[in-house]
Amino acid sequence: MTKVGIIGGTGYAGGELARILCTHPDVEISAMTSRQNAGAKVSDVHPYLRGYVDISFTERISDTDDLDLVFVATPHGVAMKEVPALLERGIKAIDLSGDYRIHDVDVYKKWYGHEHTDAENLQRAVYGLPEFFRDEIRGADLVANPGCYATSIILACAPLLKSGLVEEDVIVDAKSGTSGAGMVPTTRTHHSTCGESIIPYSVGNHRHTPEVEMAVDRFAGSCMRVTFVPQLVPIVRGILSSCYFNLRRDATQEEVDTIYVSQYGGERFVHYVSEPSIRAVAGSNHAQVASRVVGGKVVAFGVVDNLVKGAAGQAVQCMNLMLGLKETTGMDTPGLGV
Repeated sequence: MTKVGIIGGTGYAGGELARILCTHPDVEISAMTSRQNAGAKVSDVHPYLRGYVDISFTERISDTDDLDLVFVATPHGVAMKEVPALLERGIKAIDLSGDYRIHDVDVYKKWYGHEHTDAENLQRAVYGLPEFFRDEIRGADLVANPGCYATSIILACAPLLKSGLVEEDVIVDAKSGTSGAGMVPTTRTHHSTCGESIIPYSVGNHRHTPEVEMAVDRFAGSCMRVTFVPQLVPIVRGILSSCYFNLRRDATQEEVDTIYVSQYGGERFVHYVSEPSIRAVAGSNHAQVASRVVGGKVVAFGVVDNLVKGAAGQAVQCMNLMLGLKETTGMDTPGLGV
């Protein structure tokens, strides 16, 4: 049985990791940390885990011996302080924050506002999007879990970019539920502010922008121009990203359909559909992609549950690969549908 730990167990991502892992047949949750709740039972903080996770929070992950893999589910800036010690102890790590996604330290400082203190491990971190980097993840001891917006956008855009059918300029209109903002309430996420409303935010300076640019550049073969417009909608879970491209030449819907089916036809968790729906993927590690050819343009859609395929579920998918397990183990369940 593989022993895993979770740093940052009180947040949405940490709780979601515990929800998925507590029924995983090959994993035992041996530690969950929380500075504020150290000593408290996990099930007292997360009542939905009662009868599933019976351990108590510790203050430090180092208080637990013999861990095989640790998830870091904290705000950015924390993982770079925790990961070096984990790797020195021979513990594999999956970072759900943004600390290891961007390999350029100058770009990291520009977007996150502080120096990266672990440049050595930054260069060896593998970007954890299994549908495109599966072989690299299998051999990794440090994986940077993609951001939720980035996951939905890259899944939608990558097949078109790889095909060479579209221009290297994309406009992304992305809408996310309030859980993407984290557990601590803000003026923007207060229900009386965001209820019955749609709020654009961080236009031009959202921290997922360089991550998207870095990833899609690998498929386009040159520098992509990404105009990213995130918007908050009054739902709890889910992201719908609409990505607008100009075609390099005339193309039919059937031709574009073939590109997506070729890319995702064999994938368990990514489905090419005619009408994408957040409801169809909510609560699951599944994602939906779709496309529409409109005149000289094509619109690509990506839909994920931001807490599962956009965070904890994708991290467990990567964990399975890193440990040599079947990739779908412990989370091969459908979306809620309602």
